[in-house]
Amino acid sequence: MSDTTALCESTTDFPQHPMFTFNSDGTMTRNHSLYPNTAATPDPNDDTIALSKDVPVNQSNNTWVRIFLPRQALDSSTDTKFPLVVYTHGGGLLLLSAATKIYHDLCSEIAARVPAIIVSVDYRLAPEHRLPAAYDDAVEVLQWVKTTQEHWLRQYADFSSCFIMGDSGGGNIAYHAALQAAAQVDDLLPLKIKGLILLKPFFGGVKRTESELRLANQPILPPPQTDFTWQLALPIGADRDHEYSNPIVGGGSKFLDQFRLLGWKVMVTGGSEDTLFDRQVELAKLMEQKGVNVVSYFDDSPHDMIGDPVKLEALYVNIKKFILS
Repeated sequence: MSDTTALCESTTDFPQHPMFTFNSDGTMTRNHSLYPNTAATPDPNDDTIALSKDVPVNQSNNTWVRIFLPRQALDSSTDTKFPLVVYTHGGGLLLLSAATKIYHDLCSEIAARVPAIIVSVDYRLAPEHRLPAAYDDAVEVLQWVKTTQEHWLRQYADFSSCFIMGDSGGGNIAYHAALQAAAQVDDLLPLKIKGLILLKPFFGGVKRTESELRLANQPILPPPQTDFTWQLALPIGADRDHEYSNPIVGGGSKFLDQFRLLGWKVMVTGGSEDTLFDRQVELAKLMEQKGVNVVSYFDDSPHDMIGDPVKLEALYVNIKKFILS
């Protein structure tokens, strides 16, 4: 069976969704009206909390990054360098981009509040590009960061204080990119990774968890929706117990031991009203059992906190504390 045939068959029974429609060849047309894009803001005269600009990385794969610069960097009285965060956006591995306004705003807030340099990765999406394409794109950005002559990074970023961060589907990508990075730390020098930030990361598995059963009728990420998402994102023929989906299968990746040996710390967030909650807790526990320094922030929130300013404020505080501690 060809990849194109399998792609068409895999999309046949996917439930209708307001954010995309499937084409006859199995590719996807995405609707950006619910989560619109916003332009980068590189002009220091603009009234923004952080500057941003888009830079191409791999033109063959059409990947690029949006870099966020805190305004503190423009203070000519200091030569301070700022922590560097490589960020992968959410969207269930299928949707959205580094230009999506909600992620642009999130990165702007973190850049301004920490303060830090944020490199937001626009990676390839499934089903046109199944995993591990997005993982490879994130790791390629790490390699690009270490060699680029991009002024904002060379002038203002502290390469000895790098964090890999991801949100939802981007949290899955950040985790797997970090596993790859842990196996090639010498090759990434002078970039030195200090930790990993997983914001309600998107994972799965064949057997239902308690939170998936309890929240089966949730409008956000009900189990049937996540099942179809994995069907579109995983390698053709793989089930949800594939290592890309289920990080605890087989006792977890052998490279988790590298997190401990390298002294990396890992921040994991989750909410008990999120169908994915138990999977986030399971991963945090697995890493703790392997001796990794894990900082967990679990509350009673659903998967999407965009409309909850109190919880968003707490999130910004916790990210700042984690990066600067």
